[in-house]
Amino acid sequence: MRELFNDLVTGLNEAIEFEKGKGKARTHTFIIEPVKRYNKSEIKAIRTHAGMTQAVFADYMGVSSKTVEAWEKGTNHPTGSACRLLDILSSDCIKDVPFIKSERTVS
Repeated sequence: MRELFNDLVTGLNEAIEFEKGKGKARTHTFIIEPVKRYNKSEIKAIRTHAGMTQAVFADYMGVSSKTVEAWEKGTNHPTGSACRLLDILSSDCIKDVPFIKSERTVS
């Protein structure tokens, strides 16, 4: 909590100095890429590359197995947040996703 307070105080002091013409304002710009649309073959390729069954993939995506089946048949298409999750999975950033936990087992 103290760190947050110190960051706020620092930011306010910088803003005051900028308004007085004595400092520079810092900016941080985020560019959001458009949502990529995935076709049926891309979806299946992402799923198989990740080593997931349709059921596991459905759990990852937060949808039913029937939905995944429809995506892979091309009768339905993922939109919005589902496409963003596909982006994450296709970029091999899965280890950085907070709701994915890895367990190692020795056979």
